[in-house]
Amino acid sequence: LVGRIADLSQALRGALAICELTAAVVALGLRSAPVLMPLLLTSVLHAAALAPTTTLADALALGAAMRGHGRQGFEYGWVRGTGSAVFIVGTLVSGQVVAVWGLASIIISQAVLLFAASGVATLLPIAEQRDAASGTASSARDGVVALLGMPMFRRIMLVSALVLGSHAMHDTFAVIRWSAAGITPSVASTLWSLSVTAEVLVFFIGPRLLSEFGPARVVALAAGAGVVRWIVMASSTSVIALALVQPLHGLTFAALHLACMRVISVIVPPHLAATAQAMYALGAGATTALLTLASGSLYGAVGAQGFWVMAVLCAAALPLARGLRRAPVTRS
Repeated sequence: LVGRIADLSQALRGALAICELTAAVVALGLRSAPVLMPLLLTSVLHAAALAPTTTLADALALGAAMRGHGRQGFEYGWVRGTGSAVFIVGTLVSGQVVAVWGLASIIISQAVLLFAASGVATLLPIAEQRDAASGTASSARDGVVALLGMPMFRRIMLVSALVLGSHAMHDTFAVIRWSAAGITPSVASTLWSLSVTAEVLVFFIGPRLLSEFGPARVVALAAGAGVVRWIVMASSTSVIALALVQPLHGLTFAALHLACMRVISVIVPPHLAATAQAMYALGAGATTALLTLASGSLYGAVGAQGFWVMAVLCAAALPLARGLRRAPVTRS
């Protein structure tokens, strides 16, 4: 909804700043909501305000990254890679902050950072919006229908839903499985850090990978890596085996995301940029939510063998990657 409003008003910067400012204010409310229902309502409002920030930022970053019209662009992957790297730093710093000032300190920290982000958002460059007139004249429904009418965009949404959604069981039950197998928390944190480190690395080298092989092959590589990763998760709790497959997260998430963004940046008209990002996130997010819900029953019934279902989802994405061979491979 926010993405579509941002496109119709051609105010992506303003929408991003408002969402970040709202999230900052609501975050402070989490400190004074100890009762379940007020806490739940505040959390839902906070999530609603925070959710559009990534999609709006991606739309702005992709627009600024595109070369042309006398402007020098940059690699979108470098921006996402930097964000992932800072995430690692933020996680380490947060642990130290909590150790000194307690759990409430992370709420204050987030609010301060979101306030700062809302100010910085107003300084972002405005991407040139070709076809802006036709975008503002269309209705919210027309924009969604137009995107769903693009076969390539529908394929991107389906591929991302399958591969990204397959992470649901891992994100929910991986540490539980490892702990039950006797893997210590320190080793588990190391395994988790391997995946994030690989994510950062692929975000930085991914643009070159896309230029060399094209989106279709990179998507197929990501889906294939998912098959291998989830089969190993279903079959073994060996620390060595897990250490070998955890870095595949760089392919199953970062490489896939870069390939999808490369296609979207070329096939979607600028006046639908925020809407496209919101729909992309909605497809993957809704699938992940449903699979997370299903993973509880699945893991309860068959344990780690449920990862075979996640492998099947990635395998189903492999033939869909072939349809992306017609996707443009220009640098973004």
